[in-house]
Amino acid sequence: MADRYEEVTALDLTQPNIPHPRIRCVKGNAAEMQFSDRSFDFVFCAEVLEHVPTSVLPKVCQEIERVASQLILIGVPYKQDIRVGRTTCYSCGKFNPPWGHVNSFDEQRISTLFRSCKVDAVSFVGQSTSRTNSLSAALMDFSGNPYGTYEQEEPCVHCGQRLLTPPKRNTAQLVATKLAFWSRKATEFFAEARGNWLHVVLRKTNDV
Repeated sequence: MADRYEEVTALDLTQPNIPHPRIRCVKGNAAEMQFSDRSFDFVFCAEVLEHVPTSVLPKVCQEIERVASQLILIGVPYKQDIRVGRTTCYSCGKFNPPWGHVNSFDEQRISTLFRSCKVDAVSFVGQSTSRTNSLSAALMDFSGNPYGTYEQEEPCVHCGQRLLTPPKRNTAQLVATKLAFWSRKATEFFAEARGNWLHVVLRKTNDV
């Protein structure tokens, strides 16, 4: 972006460290950005919205619209089944979506979240048939979600503690894990491949 624009602002919850003469690093919250309306010709937000708490998500999208004067580019996982790869927090006992992805997206949801924009372009990266069903997800929960994304950096979305490696499963949990695996495979057998990541270019409408 610094090759295309005279000035780029990089914002994150912690101060970014990008040593480049055209990049201004800012510590801030996307739900309450300290910029005036239409401050930026182009706003790029990728691998962010899937992590934003659902209750805060509309506010973040409104702020992105507010500070953009022309174009917005959003990158999110496409139709992700966030039951696949979820984890059990062994500090609080609650279930977590994989990689801290608390939201799923498709084209319609993006359009709904950015009502003052029109969609200019849509593209996809990669392919996936990863999905599950309620029975398989329930069996995996009973088994302690042994194949979840415990290597992730994101902490538990409920208690904020780091996710711990699951303990050894008992016989009933081992059987349930196998049944869950077969049930999920049956669902994926009939699933059509879809894009793995969705990128949407949005343009601010003239009447905003």
